[in-house]
Amino acid sequence: MPIRIPLPRNAVSLMLAALMFLLLPIVPLATAAQRKFAPQPRPDAAIRRVLSRQVEAWNRGDMDAFLSGYADSDQTLSVGKHFARGYAAIAASYRQSYPTRQTMGKLAFSELEIHQLDQDYAVVIGKFTLKRSSNAGGDAAGVFSLVFDKTAQGWKIVLDHTS
Repeated sequence: MPIRIPLPRNAVSLMLAALMFLLLPIVPLATAAQRKFAPQPRPDAAIRRVLSRQVEAWNRGDMDAFLSGYADSDQTLSVGKHFARGYAAIAASYRQSYPTRQTMGKLAFSELEIHQLDQDYAVVIGKFTLKRSSNAGGDAAGVFSLVFDKTAQGWKIVLDHTS
């Protein structure tokens, strides 16, 4: 038979208070660790929406809507036949290369792979095809890699390398 040692009521309360005092600092640490190591939602769906909206905008001839997928920043960079630094330069380059609905043709992306670097950055690789009449420049195809940044306005392209 176990031996019971009667404790005064205030001693039990005192022990419980001491135990809570010792454990209380652990709760915020555990919560912070849980937040830090909790899986973050993957950006795949949001980034695919950006790319899908770009294709839709391109195919209806809406260059402004297409360009809204890029970060409106002087730091945004596009690498193709030449470098375009900054959103304004990228927009000017697209407008010069594709001045009409016919030269824009019909765009499609395929074989998209999204690789999350951290909670704010992701890399996308894929292929593009551009179907156009020979008068409008003919068909084009190639590959691209994009770096996306999660901004206050959503996921935006900050680096575009297309060849």
